[in-house]
Amino acid sequence: MGTIRTDQWLEEDFDNPLKICERLLPYFKGQTEREIYRELMHFGMYQPSRSTKKNQLEMLKQQSWDKVEKIFAKYKNRWNGPDIPIFLFPIAQAGGFFRKEDKGKAGVSFPDKMFLFLSNFDNPKDVEALFVHEYHHVCRMRLLEKNIGDYTLLDSLIIEGLAEYTVLKNCGSEYLASWCGMYSEKEIKKFWNRYLKNQLGMKKKEREHDELLYGGGRVPKLLGYAVGFYLIGNYYKKNHYSTKLSFTTPAESYLKGVDLF
Repeated sequence: MGTIRTDQWLEEDFDNPLKICERLLPYFKGQTEREIYRELMHFGMYQPSRSTKKNQLEMLKQQSWDKVEKIFAKYKNRWNGPDIPIFLFPIAQAGGFFRKEDKGKAGVSFPDKMFLFLSNFDNPKDVEALFVHEYHHVCRMRLLEKNIGDYTLLDSLIIEGLAEYTVLKNCGSEYLASWCGMYSEKEIKKFWNRYLKNQLGMKKKEREHDELLYGGGRVPKLLGYAVGFYLIGNYYKKNHYSTKLSFTTPAESYLKGVDLF
């Protein structure tokens, strides 16, 4: 599959994203184009505006589709990863949960597809870091063979921490998301005990799951992401890192020997 030529979709229907989402119906069984668009907007997909049109034109000028296809080929081969469709769209102006808001890039992954929301390709390594994070999700979700609705909060902490630790290993520390260093170790331990320790079995379909993962209200911003990265970093201080094993090692294993309790 690889990179789908959504540049052509955008050329025809940039001002009508629902029309674009109609083309996504075969990839989202049982959802309407409006539901698909709402879900993708939450993760960074554009709404038509002068600013997002500029992003689209920049992506065309910089041949973003061809460049992402090369990154995909590199990691598909390196990780023996699945052949999935990858959809590129301009990123929204603001709002939504973006992995790297300040760098104008975001993404969301499913076991059978990936979406990247971009503004430009000024720094190819930035886009590669985003790709690595999202494609690691795809590989882990595929190999765990667990229904997404059955993911627990612990599963979510670990999948996010692992994906970003893989960015560290493949792209370098300068390409880590800002949430990796958002809190001190002392704060992580305090938040772990206050918010997370007794909620690790909470299912993804429960409302509080996303509150604890993304933060908001009383919960510190991106708490679950920051703690997930801390847990993974701690684990690999004492254990050998293997990308292949990181796709299949059970989430519970990453709690062993962690000094948080």
